Amino acid sequence: MYQEQTTRKPITLTALAKMKRNREKFTVLTAYDASFAALLEAAGVDVLLVGDSLGMVIQGRSTTVPVTMDDMIYHTRLVANGCRTALLMADMPFASYATVDQGVRNAARLMQEGGAHLVKLEGGGWLADTVRQLSRNGIPVCAHLGLLPQSVHKLGGYKVQGREEAAARQIIDEALLLQEAGADMALVECIPAELAARLTEALTIPLIGIGAGASCDAQVLVSYDMLGITPGRRPKFSKNFLTGCDSLQAAAEAYVRAVKSGEFPGPEHCLA
Repeated sequence: MYQEQTTRKPITLTALAKMKRNREKFTVLTAYDASFAALLEAAGVDVLLVGDSLGMVIQGRSTTVPVTMDDMIYHTRLVANGCRTALLMADMPFASYATVDQGVRNAARLMQEGGAHLVKLEGGGWLADTVRQLSRNGIPVCAHLGLLPQSVHKLGGYKVQGREEAAARQIIDEALLLQEAGADMALVECIPAELAARLTEALTIPLIGIGAGASCDAQVLVSYDMLGITPGRRPKFSKNFLTGCDSLQAAAEAYVRAVKSGEFPGPEHCLA
């Protein structure tokens, strides 16, 4: 496995775009420190996401809202220390991109101080100007649509988005707008599988899904959910891959195989 890790070519946005064109699935898992980064990379995970989910699984918060830029930079730097070939994506935390200038400034910090390869922002069409300016400054972007955890209080809870046709059409239109503005990838959370399939076909950039069915170009899970160690109830769209495995790395390898083969997610992991 060490040999595989050291000989794998670094994963790039160009490589992921080619995988989409070839209809080859890729894998994403969250990481928050160097040890997990090295373990997941050795298991063959293509993209490591330093998610603001750290507020819940690391800090014990009830939402992602309290996570700060300093928190994200610290954990991104830790993951970068253990990352050699995986693409490293980091979340922009709550209210860190309220204006275009603020977004560019904080995204630059995540790359310069944290070592991120690209940043992820939650929001719809209103982010087009920010995405456009980030792209002009050479900062790769992943657009996060559907359920937006940072807006949980505005949304009234963690609810499936895009059930009605008007809402589904809005998500598609906003995703296309952000793609046109320069987004390099998109991520959709908790939307109907049928809508995710429509989005995957509509977009030329790779689409990552979580709680969005199997049609997306990639799947992402919080690594703690994937290992069954998140306190409390595990999300329906997740699966405990540690069951039947004798190590954390074996569980991550099982996740990679299941995503790339199309076995995961199954119908039982769909929310609508």
